[in-house]
Amino acid sequence: MRGTVDGFTHGPAILALAFLVACLGAAVGLRCAIRPSRTARTGRPRETRAGGSRTTRTGRPSGTVRLLLGALSVGFGIWIMHHVAITGFTVVEAPLSRDRPHVLIGLVVVVVMAGVGLFVVGYRGATRMALITGGALTGLGIASTHYLGMAGIRFQGHFTYETPLVVLSVLIAATAATAALRAALSTRTLLSGLGAGVMMALAVTGMHYTGMAALGVQLQPGAPAVVSADPPAD
Repeated sequence: MRGTVDGFTHGPAILALAFLVACLGAAVGLRCAIRPSRTARTGRPRETRAGGSRTTRTGRPSGTVRLLLGALSVGFGIWIMHHVAITGFTVVEAPLSRDRPHVLIGLVVVVVMAGVGLFVVGYRGATRMALITGGALTGLGIASTHYLGMAGIRFQGHFTYETPLVVLSVLIAATAATAALRAALSTRTLLSGLGAGVMMALAVTGMHYTGMAALGVQLQPGAPAVVSADPPAD
């Protein structure tokens, strides 16, 4: 038996909120991780050891610390965006629950993969191979946290996916993430930094909703139906 999916139970406000979270996390993370890395390659300012931790001669955190903070910011932004957006997802005929390990694994995966992508681009620069590699890794991190989160949803049935749309969702994530990383490398002002964040948010939300479009629901025979007294949302 096929189930009925509603991806906008709470209306378009959830989409706007999810996009904003991803945009802010990416804008802060990209500016934090990539710009200092580019500066470090030029030799200004140089890194020195201070009290057992790496700092610059100006007293600012080293590129390694900024990279870690950037990966956390981008990763958490992607992860929170997914879980904000998924609050609007329901299967009309069945109640849903979450498996916490899948949720936490998704967070770890996206932070690590975003960190590696930022490292590749931040320390190798705007070469074609670095951008493709960094964008692909970041895009795979976006897709991984999405599909791990979906795998952690429990109900009396299972999800099915249309393979072409799944592939398209990953390509959207990787392509838009590559564009965001390229834009971050040329960031000079706060406004252009926000532009890079918007591109990354497009990668995350575009991947998420394309992945949701690929989704189908198969309910187990005899699964109890959910009866709601509320009228359906417009």
